[in-house]
Amino acid sequence: MAPSSSDRLSPDAQAAFDPGVLPEDASCPFCRIVHVYPPYDPSAPPAPGSDVINPEATAPDPQAFVVLSTPLVIAFMDIMPLSQGHMLLCARAHRPKLSDVTPAESLELGRYLPILSSALVQATGIKDWNVVQNNGAAAAQVVPHIHFHIIPRPDLKDARRERFTSTMFGRGQRQELDEEEAAPLAEKVRQAVAVAVGLRESHSEHKL
Repeated sequence: MAPSSSDRLSPDAQAAFDPGVLPEDASCPFCRIVHVYPPYDPSAPPAPGSDVINPEATAPDPQAFVVLSTPLVIAFMDIMPLSQGHMLLCARAHRPKLSDVTPAESLELGRYLPILSSALVQATGIKDWNVVQNNGAAAAQVVPHIHFHIIPRPDLKDARRERFTSTMFGRGQRQELDEEEAAPLAEKVRQAVAVAVGLRESHSEHKL
């Protein structure tokens, strides 16, 4: 049996999460998500229905479908996606812009962007995607908490091509997240992340 997330996380990482402490910025929706969802080991994600990833924990504010949660970063489905599988990767700490993140957060964000990208391809079957990151209102940043958009781009021959021809670089028509579709898709992404993490760790060991 695989170790549980609590077994695999370091004592320091476990101690750092305290749901009794108010979010860094109570007005920030991403801080609220960070406040509710503790870190878990990405290589051994919680089972569906676990309180660690229960989307109802933030309802109706709205529900959050978490696909990655470490001591430094968290990723979840965008509530107004440009396409199915549109995800956000954020620093857990309230950092308004990319220039505000710490070196350790930069490393963690850089580590998980390709892992989440690979997982998204596996979970959706869509081979192309955008990674978009905005800084400041003039640059189309809506929530002032550092985040990367990872946006699948279906083939333009898709039946919905009219919707996607105008959605490059984070622009275009957005629709509310279908929560019934989001739950199984989030589970697929979590499992694909676990596989991707295992493959990268194995590859690193072989290089030593």
